[in-house]
Order: sequence, then structure tokens, then C-alpha cells
Amino acid sequence: MKCGGSTLAALPSSFFEDMRQLQDEGIVTVIVHGGGPAISETLGKLGIESGFVNGLRVTNEAVLDVVEMVLSGQINKEIVRRIQLTGAAALGLSGVDGHLIEAKPVANSHEVGLVGDVTKVNAELIQGIVNMGYIPVIAPVGLGADGGQRYNINADTAAGAVASHLGVEQMVVVTDVPGIMKTVDGEKQVLPVVSVAEIEEMIVSGEIYGGMIPKVRAAIACIQGKVQEVVIVNGSEPNVLSKVLKGTGIGTRIVR
Repeated sequence: MKCGGSTLAALPSSFFEDMRQLQDEGIVTVIVHGGGPAISETLGKLGIESGFVNGLRVTNEAVLDVVEMVLSGQINKEIVRRIQLTGAAALGLSGVDGHLIEAKPVANSHEVGLVGDVTKVNAELIQGIVNMGYIPVIAPVGLGADGGQRYNINADTAAGAVASHLGVEQMVVVTDVPGIMKTVDGEKQVLPVVSVAEIEEMIVSGEIYGGMIPKVRAAIACIQGKVQEVVIVNGSEPNVLSKVLKGTGIGTRIVR
């Protein structure tokens, strides 16, 4: 499951109760989270400038320090706390821990700096945490192959890579929107199912724009190996995770 940082603050306690219920039923959620707004707020307080190129944050070492502090510290532990309040067990870690996420510079690193593309995920470590009865909560900071350089990884990209390397069949993207919207007869409607080809057309036409582009691109990249579909849902919807897993037609399913 990928959970946006801005979405997270607004999630009701029932969302985490639903997660605990699923764990009791033997279905364990692996969470990869973002934290864009909190990072921007902290950068602002510290007077550090940072912009965006195509939805990716321009990252130098100073920005990276803040990214790691906010994601691996503040937000990661907030999610762990909220899960544990329900009586479930959670373990927070970042891609740095146990070489969980290895990365290389993105193709346009000359524009965005220290932003990474995932090359490897230590799936055995995640499986081990799950086997011990914990819900893994992962902050998307990665390491280069030599273990020296840190990389800021887009949370959608990181979640897609983790899902692929774990070999799960479904990835859930929890957002503050009900799904991918399309204007039909002047009204915006949620598309129940959309194919990869249709998404590409909607990006070209401008119907999918801004921060939704990396979301859907990561979803597309995630549909590989055993991952059959990605579901984009609104986290404030009651029992949203259970509904997705029971196939009640909530949100937008992105399929091959």
C-alpha cells in the first residue's frame, strides 16, 4: 500500500482499525509512505529552497537531510504509533535500513539532483518482519549500490518497486481523491477500470496532470511480474482496505 503524506494526516482512526482487522484475518499490509507537504513545510521553516520538475522534488544534500528527517523520523513514527494504537504491531524503517532499497540516479538527475530510481529491494527483510507479526512501514529513502550515497525516492515509485519485488498481486494507492477522474458530459466521474493505454492517452490530452502523473506512472511501472493491478482509492472512505480486497468496485483499478 502506498500512502501519501498529506493523505495520512487526514486518515480517520477507522482506517488503521481496518488494517488491524485485516491482519487478524491473516492479510498483512506493507506500507510505503510519502510526506511531501511536511517536507515542504520544514524546508520553508529552515529557509532551504527546493522546487519540482515533473512532480519530482529537486534534491541536494541539504534537502536530503530534511527529507530523511521528516520521512524516516516524524512521519514514519507517526504511522507506526497510529497503527499500534489499534492493538496491531508495526515496525518502521527506511530504505537505508538493512539495504532495504537500493537505487541509482534517475535519468534526469542533472535537473533534479539526488533523486533515485529503485534497482533492488530486500524482499526477504520485509518478509521476515511480516513473519514476526509486524506491519512494515517504509520511508522511501534509498542507498546507492556502494551504500554511501542516499537518494530521495518518489514514494509512488518506491511503493511500485516494493510491490513488484514482493510479488504481490495488488497494490493499493491511498490518496485524498476517489480515483482517476474523467469528464463525461461536463461532469467529473470516477473511472472504475482504466487500462495502461488509456492512461497514456489521458496524460497526453491533459486530463491527468500534475501530481497525479507520477502516481499513475508508478502504478503502470508496478504492473509487472505478479502485480496484476493497482487500485487508487480515497483513504477517508469507511473500511476502504477491506472493500478493495473484497472487490466491491471502489476507486479506480488500473489494469494491464
